[in-house]
Amino acid sequence: MFTILVIDDDNDLRNGLEFDLTAEGYNIICAENGRTALDRIESADIVLLDVNLPDTEGFQLCREIKKSKNIPVIFLTCRDLEADELNGFGCGADDYITKPFSLPVLRKRIAAVLKRNGILGDVYSDDFLIVDFGRFTASAGGKNISFTPTEYNLLRIFVNSKGSVLTRQILLEKLWDDKGNFVDEHTLTVNINRIRGKIEDESHKYIKTVYGIGYLWNGENQ
Repeated sequence: MFTILVIDDDNDLRNGLEFDLTAEGYNIICAENGRTALDRIESADIVLLDVNLPDTEGFQLCREIKKSKNIPVIFLTCRDLEADELNGFGCGADDYITKPFSLPVLRKRIAAVLKRNGILGDVYSDDFLIVDFGRFTASAGGKNISFTPTEYNLLRIFVNSKGSVLTRQILLEKLWDDKGNFVDEHTLTVNINRIRGKIEDESHKYIKTVYGIGYLWNGENQ
């Protein structure tokens, strides 16, 4: 399930988007200003961002978000001048939608941005590795491979956080599920090493160790 962070000071709009997008299967978190948004960005997979915020301008916040986490950003704003749209893309936005907008179109645009960022629905696919998280199937270099449930969960976390450094603490928190299954430091290390052994070779590296901090999913890198 993807998490969308909605950043807008319009309470009615936030509530409406939360209702609609939750029905589509997304997890929604909200922020009414830039300060709160930056506190919650780590949990998000994609951002819907207004330009006019009470404590900052959305363009500047977009730059800060992109600097702290490589995450897709879609502007959702009443600022409809060409100069504003160019400014939005210039600060790193993946799409720019003006208000009023169509909810069905917004849903399509969100899905398109997720696909462009390497997530095809519930499938990760590049020219070497294919992982279908819905069917629990995977292949690397045309050969079928199998993962344990914990390995699938860990892979999904990495794929959904492409380009962002994940600390070991963040990974442990995300792996802890509502059934209380315990994953400790040793188990985390073992699972990461097993995943690497199954999907990586000399020409294909996916998980980079950032020494002293954590791990980074680079995607396929030849």
